[in-house]
Amino acid sequence: MLENPGFLLTVLAFVAVIGPLVFVHEFGHYIVGRWCGVKAEAFSIGFGPELLAWVDKRGTRWRLAALPLGGYVRFKGDMNAASQTDPAWLEMSAQDRAESFPAKPVWQRAAIVAAGPAVNFLFAILLLGGLAYWKGYPVSPPVVQQVAAASAAEKAGLRPGDRIVSIMGRQIDSFTDISPIVSLRPGEALPYVIERDGQRTAMTIAAGERIEKDRFGNIYRLGQLGVMSDKVEFRQVALWEIPVIGTVRTGQIFVSAMDGLGQIITGRRSVKELGGPLKIADVSGQAAMMGLVGFLTFMALISINLGFINLLPIPMLDGGHLLFYGIEAVQRRPVSPQVQEWAYRSGLALLMMVMVLVTFNDLSSFGLWKSLSGLIG
Repeated sequence: MLENPGFLLTVLAFVAVIGPLVFVHEFGHYIVGRWCGVKAEAFSIGFGPELLAWVDKRGTRWRLAALPLGGYVRFKGDMNAASQTDPAWLEMSAQDRAESFPAKPVWQRAAIVAAGPAVNFLFAILLLGGLAYWKGYPVSPPVVQQVAAASAAEKAGLRPGDRIVSIMGRQIDSFTDISPIVSLRPGEALPYVIERDGQRTAMTIAAGERIEKDRFGNIYRLGQLGVMSDKVEFRQVALWEIPVIGTVRTGQIFVSAMDGLGQIITGRRSVKELGGPLKIADVSGQAAMMGLVGFLTFMALISINLGFINLLPIPMLDGGHLLFYGIEAVQRRPVSPQVQEWAYRSGLALLMMVMVLVTFNDLSSFGLWKSLSGLIG
């Protein structure tokens, strides 16, 4: 277990992770907006009171705010940081309307909105691919070398030499592909395809359960198959392979994120496992203590999750805007202002509820409620 990184390192690591990721996300919106001829009136990293600000020659106010928990680009014609359309944009001069966001065709507006999450994924692809180029790419055939006694694998009849071809219909190319699928599903019966002596066999295996505790005493249930392999090699990666390997690894993490969210929604995992800014800050500090590779890998993970969360079809998020633009493209007219207003208010309420929940979970994971109950008792 890693030592406590301390408050100062935790804060610095959190800012070092979130600051660049928020910047690249918002820069994606900004640069595609510029290409589409839309004027950005403000580019903000963080919310709340300004710490630093300047205006460039294009009239964009670049600002650094006190709460580094997000950011926004406010384009001409936007009413607020959530990019709700300002009804007054129709009263602008023809020149101003031409460079306003609402005046652009729906495909351009969709491209500008989608650019934020897209750049987060691109950032992760380059980061993970770059790390593979720097440190080498782990290669481990999905062939069982050892089977743990009394494990789920032994009970299912797996033997050394068996090759795991697929799990849940997902192709297994490397031994490292097994854990992301199995660890999220303790006790769940999953379909496997196993190759033994050249013959493929379909079987169902329910993973065992491994209990882990973090340094605050929080308990996590993880699936465990009980197979091992010691044949791991790090092969050199060519420069042209960086985007390929980065895309593959980003795709794997993205699928795991969708799996985790789906399990929480369907009740197979507890909502207590949802973490917020405080938990990210805590893990940021721990990642910083693991060295540069561990820290950059964690940054890539957060970048993927940031892109994923922003694509959720919730008003106030990029995915909600894209949903409206999809409806507009189909019905050939914008969604009515009344419906948009209702949707934005509902989306804001949902996001506030989620923020309260994850903050409650964060404080619980740090043992605050136990400490308070002890003081009261």
